Amino acid sequence: MSALPPADPGRRRLTRSSRHRMIAGVCGGLAEYLGMDVTLVRVLYVIVSIVSAAFPGILAYIVLMFVMPRADAAAP
Repeated sequence: MSALPPADPGRRRLTRSSRHRMIAGVCGGLAEYLGMDVTLVRVLYVIVSIVSAAFPGILAYIVLMFVMPRADAAAP
């Protein structure tokens, strides 16, 4: 059985934001991970959702809400 390598403390993790959250913190977490402004990420999310007939964008948000760990839960 192989052991997992130790986590790199300097490595960024994609987590839901607890600081920049409106619904579940998904867009805030993406903005923190990408180093972008939270408002810009939210506006881009809304535009992409509208262009794609809203359903795929809403479905992706719901999936990410359950898949992405919370920032406070991800800290060791």
